[in-house]
Amino acid sequence: MSTMNVEQARWNMIEHQIRPWEVLDQDVLDLLYAVKREDFVPAAYRMLAFSDLEIPIGQGEHMWPPKLEARVMQELSLKATDQVLEVGTGSGYFTALLARLAQHVYSVEIQPELKALAESNLRRAGVANVTLELGDAALGWTKHAPYDVIVLTGSTPALPQQLLQQLKPGGRLFAVVGEPPVMAARLVTCTGEGSYSSIDFLETSIAPLTNALAGERFSF
Repeated sequence: MSTMNVEQARWNMIEHQIRPWEVLDQDVLDLLYAVKREDFVPAAYRMLAFSDLEIPIGQGEHMWPPKLEARVMQELSLKATDQVLEVGTGSGYFTALLARLAQHVYSVEIQPELKALAESNLRRAGVANVTLELGDAALGWTKHAPYDVIVLTGSTPALPQQLLQQLKPGGRLFAVVGEPPVMAARLVTCTGEGSYSSIDFLETSIAPLTNALAGERFSF
């Protein structure tokens, strides 16, 4: 794809997929021009970098469709002082979006191969304010807690209390909660010590986190 075609494809993605999903925040739209999505997509799928698809990145994992990435960025309203926990690094693209608007991103990936992929992608993109760690953060990551923002890039049948407890007052958590076929994209805000308000802003369905906390129907 020539540079011109890439820019046309990026423009099409923003105008035809992302704006119709009520993403109108100019900072977020600018971000999608600034961070080159095609550089985080495996070479075999580069032509599909701007398609409304979940692109496979190996280890059975996929990137979110672009419109979901953009909508979640808008809902999080990141600030330049935010310390962020990302649960599931994947290709590092969403990590790069977060890093561009936040002060620092701690991203935890359970698959060593994906951590290595994200590391090389982020290095190539010149993203420096990110700490990548290998591990299972499905129930949170106490090492750098508390956080201003927590993002789960895989779904969870139920939202673990441990994660909520790692939010600072005023902090926001994004998760896709529920069981297939229909899950809720949920934004939880910590309104004060131990109190939370939440809003479900759209229905979607994404693959679960490895070791996601099981829903109530599995408890005895």
